[in-house]
Amino acid sequence: MAQTFDLPDLGEGLTEAELVRWLVAEGDVVVVDQPIAEVETAKALVEVPCPYAGTVLTLHGAEGDTMEVDAPLITVGDPGDDGAGPSTEPATEQPGALSYREEEQAGVKPEQDSNVEADDEGSGSVLIGYGTTGAKATGRTRARKSSASASVPAAPSAAPAGRAPRVISPLVRGLARRHGIDLATLQGSGPDGLILRADVEAAVAGTAASEPVQSAPAATAAPVDDVDARSGLGIAERIPVKGVRKMVAEQMVRSRRTIPEATAWLDVDVTKLVELRADLKAQDAATAPSLLALIARFTTAALQRYPVMNSRVVGEGDTGEEILHFDGINLGLAAQTDRGLVVPAIEHAEKLTARELNTAIAELVAKARDGKCTPAELTRGTFTLNNYGVFGTDGAAAIINAPEVAILGVGRIIDRPWVVDGQILVRKVTELTLSFDHRVTDGGTASAFLTMVARAMENPASALADL
Repeated sequence: MAQTFDLPDLGEGLTEAELVRWLVAEGDVVVVDQPIAEVETAKALVEVPCPYAGTVLTLHGAEGDTMEVDAPLITVGDPGDDGAGPSTEPATEQPGALSYREEEQAGVKPEQDSNVEADDEGSGSVLIGYGTTGAKATGRTRARKSSASASVPAAPSAAPAGRAPRVISPLVRGLARRHGIDLATLQGSGPDGLILRADVEAAVAGTAASEPVQSAPAATAAPVDDVDARSGLGIAERIPVKGVRKMVAEQMVRSRRTIPEATAWLDVDVTKLVELRADLKAQDAATAPSLLALIARFTTAALQRYPVMNSRVVGEGDTGEEILHFDGINLGLAAQTDRGLVVPAIEHAEKLTARELNTAIAELVAKARDGKCTPAELTRGTFTLNNYGVFGTDGAAAIINAPEVAILGVGRIIDRPWVVDGQILVRKVTELTLSFDHRVTDGGTASAFLTMVARAMENPASALADL
């Protein structure tokens, strides 16, 4: 008997998801809890497991489609069942599934039925960002390929036997595809052989060097069909606003529309902080907290002193608004990833030492950049710390990550002339910028919070002694 599995609610009240990649083809045999598709919501990329076992009769949708929650996703049954109606194309022409096998199983010699995907490290039906297995690579949405790409080539001899190429970043995968680089032939320079962007770029450079140089007329022969009416210029690329980028855009608009924010900033002499970090690193480089971890510890201490900065505004209209104060601090870290800007949060950061925060930050940011954060990790924050100094920026009036009420930004640390005891000296200086919701607090409290963080950074040894 045929059974149709509808796209489930992936959490947080989301109503739709984008079908990124089919992991099975029509005609494949699937088992209960086997991942069948990768879908991207506004908060995470997840693998969807199938609750039924049997033969895949119908795949409802093409890669790149936006699927509504509770809409049919896949129909499974016995061969010959007609409960789901006829398929729109033969199973051998499912380009998404076959492309998956080309990319993920190049050089692999399965030890089981080739129609069933292995998931030795998976956790069954658990839905988390980027799935539950570290061995499978993922991809961004792309245009549906023609059926000509549906033939699986012989495994390249350069691929290591029994192991698929390890690729996490969808940008790395897309870069390789655009330049015709076979990922199975690359040796990754990342952890456990992870293929990085630099590995693909090096392969592209090597390929370009071996190809003959094209003449100028041949390179410019292709006409430009897509022209912008306003500027008269040709349009090189159209990028749909969806997935994480859409979520970020909506979040920023919501923040600007609903929050009357104000900004305060303060230059801080962090010479002693830099020296303290150098001393800790000299004592034990493996456990020495980073500058960001130390700043995070000072920030959580200041939030405990001024809990209104760690609050949230809820309610509107006739019911009125309330300010919620929390029993704990979920410290969000703004992280730039291949999928866009995300803010994963460390739960109960106030309970962690600077060393523990250092470990938690490193693990969480790495998880975010690999696309493995759960929706809960990306939405549970109560205050955000934004270290944009790593991008060479001195300061910025950051937009508050609604529904939070404040965000603290840290600029780059540079040598600047500074007056110390009446003398002009060269000191390590950074700029702190605090954006806050003026509905919740006024400039006095916000400035007191900012000043407490700054003073701790100026005299870190004394501050840590009190924590």
